[in-house]
Amino acid sequence: MNRRNFLKGASMASLYAATGVGVGSTPALAEPQIKRIGGPKLKISLNAYSFSKMLNDYKKDPTKGISLFDLLDFCAKNNFDALDATGYFFPGYPSELPTDAFINEFKRRAFELGLDISGTGVRNNFTLPDKDKRAADVKHIKQWVEVAAKMGAPVLRVFADTQMKGQSWQTVAPDFKREQVEDWIVENLKECADCGKQYGVIIGVQNHGDFLKTAENLLHLIGRVDSVWCGPIVDTGYFVSKDPYEDMAKVAPHAVNWQIKTSPFGAESGIKTDLKRLIGIVRTSGYRGYIPIETLSVKGAPYDPFDAVPKFLAEIREVLGTTT
Repeated sequence: MNRRNFLKGASMASLYAATGVGVGSTPALAEPQIKRIGGPKLKISLNAYSFSKMLNDYKKDPTKGISLFDLLDFCAKNNFDALDATGYFFPGYPSELPTDAFINEFKRRAFELGLDISGTGVRNNFTLPDKDKRAADVKHIKQWVEVAAKMGAPVLRVFADTQMKGQSWQTVAPDFKREQVEDWIVENLKECADCGKQYGVIIGVQNHGDFLKTAENLLHLIGRVDSVWCGPIVDTGYFVSKDPYEDMAKVAPHAVNWQIKTSPFGAESGIKTDLKRLIGIVRTSGYRGYIPIETLSVKGAPYDPFDAVPKFLAEIREVLGTTT
């Protein structure tokens, strides 16, 4: 199927409105739905970022916090199916790559515990005007594609935009229009997807409430990349819209992975995710694969991942057990 199918009718109009692409601009492109067979099949993974502080503490001082190997043990004790082993917490990140010896020991321990490595992820920013900086991030992603392949991780999670506090793509690229910035992102993601194809690792693009605020933003970008080796990751806590569940439902048929958060309105929100509605969306899409869950600390509030993660996991399992 040609991934560059033009959106029709109301879908085209709504996408123009959401992305700012108007008449006379490059037309929006649709991302074809992934063909799934056999109905939904969901496996629960833990996103390592839930333990970010403790993992970072260990990187600075091995007498403090917990290691990635400790996190594998935690996943086994709580009967997770997999760990999403975020790259930030590997030794030497971001300046150094993990050694083959470390990767092999990590894989072996995961295997002994009956755990899969559902994915990994890196930091990057493709909205920067400096071409050399974007090229450095492309190189970084390519290096981690190889790391992901060695770990057996099927998806490498990347960003389109900045993750800096108080910054947005408009502040880092103030002299450029959205269409120009999107061209940079598409060019960079195409190169990353080509590398992913070479090593059998899918580049998963995560919405993060900046350049990619809505389902239309995300699907438009993925459609332009036009590669089966690049697909959307649904971050349930970072769609910026009146009803984030509608965005989740639009992206779900195309999802290569998920990030299940405790609130659809960000970590600071007290509104809890409607898990029954969310899992219904995931199942209706026919998705087969991992649903990594992630709990986050809130500024000024106590946070213990050893308490928060099992509670959220229990809520997920309850919904999975009572819905079809």
